[in-house]
Amino acid sequence: MRSESVRYPAYPLVVHDPYFSIWSRTDRLSDSFTCHWTGTGQTLAGLLRVDGRPFCFLSDIPGAPKMNQTSVRVLPTRTIYVFEDAGIRFTLTFLTPALLHKLHVLSRPVTYLCFDAESIDGKTHDLAVYFDADGAIAVNEPTDKITWSRYRHCDLDLMCAGSAEQKILGRAGDNLRIDWGYLYLGVPLEFHPTTALESNRITRNQFISSGTIPQTDNLNMPQAARIEWLCMAAILPMKAEPGKINSTYALLAYNDVLAIEYLNRKLPGYWTMETPSFAELLSIAVREKNALAEECARYDAELMEDAERLGGKEYADLCAGAFRQAVGAHKLVADLDGTPLFFSKENFSNGCIATVDVTYPSAPLFLLCQPALVKGMLIPILEYASTRKWKFPFAPHDLGTYPLANSQIYGGGEHTEQNQMPVEECGNMLILAAALAKFHHDTAFIQKYWNKLSQWAEYLLEKGYDPENQLCTDDFAGHLAHNTNLSIKAIVALGGYALMADLIGETLTAKRYAETALNCAQRWVSDADDGECFRLAFDRKGSWSQKYNLIWDRLLGLGLFPASVAEKELAHYRKVQNKYGLPLDSRKTYTKIDWILWSATLTGNDDDFKALVAPVHRWMTETVSRVPMTDWYETVEDGRKVGFQARSVVGGLFIRLLADDSVREKWMKKLNI
Repeated sequence: MRSESVRYPAYPLVVHDPYFSIWSRTDRLSDSFTCHWTGTGQTLAGLLRVDGRPFCFLSDIPGAPKMNQTSVRVLPTRTIYVFEDAGIRFTLTFLTPALLHKLHVLSRPVTYLCFDAESIDGKTHDLAVYFDADGAIAVNEPTDKITWSRYRHCDLDLMCAGSAEQKILGRAGDNLRIDWGYLYLGVPLEFHPTTALESNRITRNQFISSGTIPQTDNLNMPQAARIEWLCMAAILPMKAEPGKINSTYALLAYNDVLAIEYLNRKLPGYWTMETPSFAELLSIAVREKNALAEECARYDAELMEDAERLGGKEYADLCAGAFRQAVGAHKLVADLDGTPLFFSKENFSNGCIATVDVTYPSAPLFLLCQPALVKGMLIPILEYASTRKWKFPFAPHDLGTYPLANSQIYGGGEHTEQNQMPVEECGNMLILAAALAKFHHDTAFIQKYWNKLSQWAEYLLEKGYDPENQLCTDDFAGHLAHNTNLSIKAIVALGGYALMADLIGETLTAKRYAETALNCAQRWVSDADDGECFRLAFDRKGSWSQKYNLIWDRLLGLGLFPASVAEKELAHYRKVQNKYGLPLDSRKTYTKIDWILWSATLTGNDDDFKALVAPVHRWMTETVSRVPMTDWYETVEDGRKVGFQARSVVGGLFIRLLADDSVREKWMKKLNI
């Protein structure tokens, strides 16, 4: 493989939301079968015949030699594989137009599989591309029954598979796949495709042996997906010519019909706001394919150029791997009035939906590129907290278990304060609301929810400086009293509340809270001091922790803490970081990738940033855990995952871009606001 390839723990292929999310876990695309982010098999398979000789390029298909893969590149909206063999260069691009400034495009559950071929030996070659998609993608387990069909469509040769039992929004949980709605494979009629609905064993073997697939569809349905491994298969004829790139494509799409239940109302994907039917959506996808491909290429180039300029090549690599994962751990839906709502899922954590302390670390990407998505995460929490169901003076932790967002289930739920995160979640909500006000001048949003935000500010005023024995977002580390980093969050949140008060003309309130926050920050510097660093807890001499919450003092321009705090912390971090990065604190050797990047940004010094990023990049390219990027891993030995994977919190890696005023303003111009 060529040197420009970067090794990722896993490679995003088709990544839209927590249910429609397919990955490759090996460096060569043909060395393993593709799978859902949970690890359950969801196979996409590809074969190529070159002048009658079969090769395998996608998934580990027996019976055909593997095509020589020369490179793989991950970009925000694309994953690009290049193969060279038998006198041709063949490029496979998984294109997901996750354009954050275009919500109607972002929400379309459509990925393009683009096939490009050219001759590299000066000769013309006849090609046939075979691609199939597993019917099991439409069910939770391969033992579940599926049905299948094909449809007349003016633009596409269109096939479909779905669960035989359509229990829409019928259950919630973490390690689950969707078991309702319909998976579609469409190939534009202009490419003269041949298609079949049949066992993948039959279609693949026949293509390898003769270059054809069955002319009669399998009609033995419904049946368990694993009985015959029914697939939707297509052949696209091509040529590879000298000095010319020939192209074809197929599209893979998923219609989930209804996506999220929120406060007992069932909501569809946001794309339905502008498109009357799924058939029309597919037609639009065909018409706009070329324009979207060009726009995605520009989008990727611009975002990666900004990341590399500000943080170096290694930082850009991390951002490229994080982008689709951060977006795809959410579902974008339309509320009854059309308001965009953006629901996260705590993948391989506890399956919670709309978790506030998951929204908080993921927010930098969306604050940078699309504030409507930040509001789409905050609104459900604010609305729920305003109902009679929520009786506490602090902010909720979550809204339930994905995809049912009806009430908090974490800790004491709606019933007790036991195992809640009161300071954590109040701080998160206030800081993010302040960021919307600061960066995007959204005072209307602040005013609408001012009473609730004020209630949480009053709570922090009383409880925030020296937190009681409670959980914070790093709940896996257990309860901790007198948490200095949590104290920083409360102090900065109070400063953020003062900022908001000032923007909406609440002058006296702004003055009161600004003075209180500044006094608390000055007191903190003395109370938390431990010589060459600041303590994990006020009462724990000889301890330390990452003070990642401090970044918002700088980003919001509050000026509460002296610059010497961040400088002293960074000097200490650079001394104590391990092979694969900076531990979370002095208690363990594990870390959180999002918090490292926030800590690296504290001083604004490029050397500090790159010093902390380098071991994280090394971890990404060497960890033994071949899963969609984990955010909780060991910084020693083999860098293995401790827990979590495929979570949205990697959106926090974009903090360095958000911290740059000119870059932030440039990306906002794309929104025309």
